Amino acid sequence: MDAILLEQVFVNLIENALLHAPGSAPIEISARRVGDSVTVEVADRGPGLPPGDLERVFEKFYHGAPGGAGLGLAICRAVVQAHGGSISAANREGGGAVFRFTLPLKEGA
Repeated sequence: MDAILLEQVFVNLIENALLHAPGSAPIEISARRVGDSVTVEVADRGPGLPPGDLERVFEKFYHGAPGGAGLGLAICRAVVQAHGGSISAANREGGGAVFRFTLPLKEGA
């Protein structure tokens, strides 16, 4: 595991949540072990994502909203996949978005 690259995933996801959530809305971060993997979620209460953009947000240079270079989520996907994991986006019930990534745990972890 490359701790610096995984830290960048957290930074990108949290910065996106802060950018899109209303000022006083909480950002929720959770992690749980699921079998031989760990699943991490970063969720906000912003406007959410258009249904057709749930996969497109991970494309290089894609902008769902003004600002940024459109690389943060593409970098997240590349890092997570390089570690043998997967990443996805979904809209939350009640408003907002959740970004979820899953990484395999080493044997004996």
